[in-house]
Amino acid sequence: MNALVLDKMNHLEVENLEKPTPKNNEVLIKAAYVGVCGTDKALYQGLPGSADAVPPIVLGHEDSGTVVEIGESVTNFEVGDRVAIDPNIYCHKCDFCRTNRPELCTNLSAVGVTRNGGLEEYVAVPEEVAYKLPDNVSFKQAALTEPLSCVVHGVDLLAIKPFQEAIVLGDGFTGQLFVKTLKAYGVSKVTISTRHLDDEKHVDFLKKVVGADEVVDARSNDFDKDYDVVVEAVGSADVQEQAVKAAAHGGQVLMFGVGKPEQKFSVSSYEIFQKQLTVQGSFINPYTFKAAIAMIAAGKIDPSELVSMELKAAKMNDYLSGKIRTNKAVLNIEAAF
Repeated sequence: MNALVLDKMNHLEVENLEKPTPKNNEVLIKAAYVGVCGTDKALYQGLPGSADAVPPIVLGHEDSGTVVEIGESVTNFEVGDRVAIDPNIYCHKCDFCRTNRPELCTNLSAVGVTRNGGLEEYVAVPEEVAYKLPDNVSFKQAALTEPLSCVVHGVDLLAIKPFQEAIVLGDGFTGQLFVKTLKAYGVSKVTISTRHLDDEKHVDFLKKVVGADEVVDARSNDFDKDYDVVVEAVGSADVQEQAVKAAAHGGQVLMFGVGKPEQKFSVSSYEIFQKQLTVQGSFINPYTFKAAIAMIAAGKIDPSELVSMELKAAKMNDYLSGKIRTNKAVLNIEAAF
């Protein structure tokens, strides 16, 4: 079978690998769509995602497809089931898993990070991380369940009330998903920041497709108001500092953007004290796949309308190295090779 292998840092190669055989507790999935995200770019460059990716490895942790074979002990799936894959595999034995904090699992492994992922024609995964799809959820939508589920986890960590006003700092794909999710959770007004305020077409997209109530200049040192909820969705130090400043008294700041491991930012401890702020980190997506799929199936969020490019395997090096820039890219695996 064809597979796109990270054979060394900063290089992917199409290789012919042996088709996987599922273990007793695994299902074999014929890959349909795979989303490509910032984590893949980090792994490509040798930076950690939810864990380190050690070459040779097949990336791809935003996956959908069809079950074509099941292991002997599998009970919840049949051949022909359409599924999305939650990449994160918990040990269920460590203290974090046993105290309902599996995202902090000390033995975490992940499809497309520590084991081969969806950038291949067939991928084997544990039964527990596969989720059946309703008939009205497409494979393209399903491949975007993973990033949506991470956003859902972030929002779940907040105390959301309908009367609040929120701002999302960062107008990339993740920031756009946050706007959609906060609106779906009932936040009355959601603003998004952009560095492209002079691009009328982009601003129109953020309002009409993404659903932002207001679009503001990300380069501003001082917004017109303070916000009850601030989501930092960039991961750069300057935006992280901006997030704390943008929070109202009693506000909540969600630090979602992924900075480099050595990155630091400055913050006024007095401001956190005097405003009585809550500053919250958010890591991966503990058991939020079902909620994300339900939101897509109910028509509350359609993440596929944010997809701007379908890549071929031959273009993946250019995309992950930054030579190709787009809002959100996916691969149709059948057509990619």
